[in-house]
Amino acid sequence: MHFPRLFLFVIAFVFLPLVVSAQTKAIQRLPELKKVELVSSLDKEPQPVLYWAPHTAHREATPLFVFLHSWSGDYRQDNSKWQAQAVKRGWIYVHPNFRGVNQTPKACGSKWARQDILDAVDFATKEFKVDPNRIYLAGTSGGGHMAMLMAGHHPDRFSAVSAWVGISDLPAWYKFHVKNGQPQRYARMILSSFGGAPLSSDPIDADYKDRSPIHHMHRAVNLPLQICAGINDGYTGSVPISHSLNAFNAVARARKATVVSDADIAHLLNRKGVSRANLLSSNDWKAYGRDIKFEQSAGVAQVIIFDGGHEGLPMPACDWLSTQLRTASIRR
Repeated sequence: MHFPRLFLFVIAFVFLPLVVSAQTKAIQRLPELKKVELVSSLDKEPQPVLYWAPHTAHREATPLFVFLHSWSGDYRQDNSKWQAQAVKRGWIYVHPNFRGVNQTPKACGSKWARQDILDAVDFATKEFKVDPNRIYLAGTSGGGHMAMLMAGHHPDRFSAVSAWVGISDLPAWYKFHVKNGQPQRYARMILSSFGGAPLSSDPIDADYKDRSPIHHMHRAVNLPLQICAGINDGYTGSVPISHSLNAFNAVARARKATVVSDADIAHLLNRKGVSRANLLSSNDWKAYGRDIKFEQSAGVAQVIIFDGGHEGLPMPACDWLSTQLRTASIRR
C-alpha cells in the first residue's frame, strides 16, 4: 500500500541529486563573459558591461537577453543560472552595470541608470545581428524593479519583459524598511540615492515618482509583461508581493481590464487563498517543481504568485520569454 510513496521517495533521493549535479556542471562549463566599457550617452562616464554571444550572432538573427543585477549587486554579480539559460537557447547575453549598487544618486532607477541599459542594448545591436523581434529583458529584486521601470519608461525598446520580486513603489518600500522610526539597511540605501525621505520636498518626491515603476506601467499596455513573486516574500524576503500585484493593476487599469481586488491582495498578503475562486489559475509549474498560487492576465500582461520566496526562477522566465515575439523599435 505504501510502495508508490516509497518508490517516489527513492526516485527523488537517487535521481534529484544527479539532476542538480548535472545542472551545476553545466553552469560550471559556461563560456567566459567578455567585458566592454561603454561611454554613457548621457554623462559620458564609462560603464562596464559583461556579455556573451554565440559564434553565429554576427551573421544570423539572434535573440538578445538583457539580465539586470539585484539591488545590492553590480555587473560582477554571479547570475550564471540566467546566463546558462541564454547559452542553452543560443541567445546573446548582456549583463549591464547601470550604476551598480543602489546607494548613489545616479543608481536606483535614475535616468542615467536607465540610459545605461539602453546603451547596452544599442551596443549589442551594433556589435551583433540582433533579432529585433526578440529583445528580452529580465531581472530579480532590484533587477525586477529596474525591469518594470524600463517597461514603463521605454516599452518600445523591448519585445518582452519578465520581472521577478521587484519593487514597484519606492516610497512604500522605504516605509516598509523603517522600523521604530529608524531606517534599516534598504531604507538607508534609498536615502543615499535620493538625498532625503519621501515627502521631504517637491523635487525629491518628483524623483521618487520618476523612479517608481507604479507610475509608469500604464505605458506598457502593449508590451508582453510577466510579473512574478513568491507568496512568502515580505515574510522570508524583503519585498512584499503587493509591489508585483499593484504593478500589474496599473497595467490592467490602463487596458480597462479586471484588476486584482484589494480583498484578493489582502488574502494573498496573508498567504491565504483569494476571495474569488474563479481567479485561481488552472495552470501550474509542476515541471519547475513549483505551484502557482494565483495568476491573472490583462491583455499581454500577466501576474503570477508562486509557491516560493524572494527569488527569480530562470527556467520559467526564459521559457515564457522564448514564446514572445514583438517588433521592438530600436532608437539610437
